[in-house]
Amino acid sequence: MVTGASGFVGRALVRELASQGTLVRGVVRAPAGVSNPGPGVSYHQVEDIDGNTSWQEPLAGAEVVVHCAARVHVMHDDATSPLAAFRVLNRDGTLNLARQAAEAGVRRFVFISSVKVNGEQTDNRGPFEVDESPAPEDAYGISKREAEDGLRELAKETGMEVVIIRPPLVYGPGVKGNFRSLLKLARLPVPLPFGAIDNRRSLVYVGNLVDFICVASEHPSAANQTFLVSDGDDVSTTRLLQLMRTALGRRPLLMPVPPALFRAAGALTGKRSLVQRLCGSLQVDIARARWLLGWQPPFTMQQGLASTVNEHLRADSR
Repeated sequence: MVTGASGFVGRALVRELASQGTLVRGVVRAPAGVSNPGPGVSYHQVEDIDGNTSWQEPLAGAEVVVHCAARVHVMHDDATSPLAAFRVLNRDGTLNLARQAAEAGVRRFVFISSVKVNGEQTDNRGPFEVDESPAPEDAYGISKREAEDGLRELAKETGMEVVIIRPPLVYGPGVKGNFRSLLKLARLPVPLPFGAIDNRRSLVYVGNLVDFICVASEHPSAANQTFLVSDGDDVSTTRLLQLMRTALGRRPLLMPVPPALFRAAGALTGKRSLVQRLCGSLQVDIARARWLLGWQPPFTMQQGLASTVNEHLRADSR
């Protein structure tokens, strides 16, 4: 059973599992975008995911649950208490589902968490590691950490295996948000002022993330483990834009504007968080995934970017 099956990661995961011959039940909030499911795939609609959702019907017969559904970042959040709003689905909804999954005899529960449980940046330090003390800074990261803590306790109580996966920014065909904005910027036929940003950021192509989820769903050594996952090829913003421009068939044309000017502009305009994502570092160490599960990303970043760019161009041409 896959929750969030109509979302960016969930859709790709259902497609990959079905291609492997796995029987998949996708859980969606709305049926839009899940027509023609294909052989071995069915869908179940739920109105809301919270601490009171009944999961008896979609859980029937499931051996593994992959919980992708989440309340993600809201650009203009008008909730009275953002943390309370994030907790409804990300903590309470997750733990309610996991309890019912254990009662239904589910063998393994795979939770798609977030690198934000570790923190927001790795400037002036090494990459985040799995066993570091969590240091979430926003409501989203806090709600994910609380869900992780509850799942570990539930695993001890019930014996259901829990696997926690913390991806960084996920990209691929159909990506939206900041990554799509950067793609649009890279398409502009003018020089861009991002030629001197010497940061390091870990990203994960959706094909690599889906492959890792499939491995972690079945590998015996993944039981009750937490993993960080990425493409294994950390890049600077400068290098990322160079790769994007190359995939678009353009010359890089990046001017070396000092990052200090971006930071000053961010402070003046109230865009510090945006500048941090452009100029700051956020790296993850995927050593545990490599040595414990023998996992290697099946796609290079260049392959992932080429796939992302090709879809982006096709979508704009329609």
